[in-house]
Amino acid sequence: MSKDPQAAAGAGTDPQVTARTGTDPQVAAAVAAAEAAGPQQGETVRVDSWIWSVRLIKTRSAGAAACKGGHVRVNGERVKPAHSVRVGDEVRLVHEGRERIVVVKRLIRKRVGAPVAVQCYVDNSPPPPPREAVAPAGIRDRGAGRPTKRDRRDMERLRGMGGPPGATGGRAGGR
Repeated sequence: MSKDPQAAAGAGTDPQVTARTGTDPQVAAAVAAAEAAGPQQGETVRVDSWIWSVRLIKTRSAGAAACKGGHVRVNGERVKPAHSVRVGDEVRLVHEGRERIVVVKRLIRKRVGAPVAVQCYVDNSPPPPPREAVAPAGIRDRGAGRPTKRDRRDMERLRGMGGPPGATGGRAGGR
């Protein structure tokens, strides 16, 4: 380990480290702690663990499920959850209807705070669509009252939950 002993001993209080990293001392200390707990030089980290630890996915099991479902690509290839990630790899993740494209800057194994997580990758993702562009499906005007059965079916059809057109959900016969 050829780390600078000064940086390892007092990374959060050294003004040179703060100037070098361009962040506040608390974030610099957290980065140093994450690097100390992370893999050593030349080691790799599982892709499901890495996307969870840098907060691209909420849970590690969701990261594994995304890998199994083909929503994670490393350097253009679909990968399994146990695939190794190295510094410099491009990770593409389709999550919640949005594609995230990140380049690995640091390898970490444990989940860290958001300010530290952002420093572990370079985000090359396209900007999310503006909120006005995403039309809300089935929002009614305030004070319009309770929706009728026809309104409800129209809203379900818009959301993609409706069955075949003309299908009835009620009784076959009337009174």
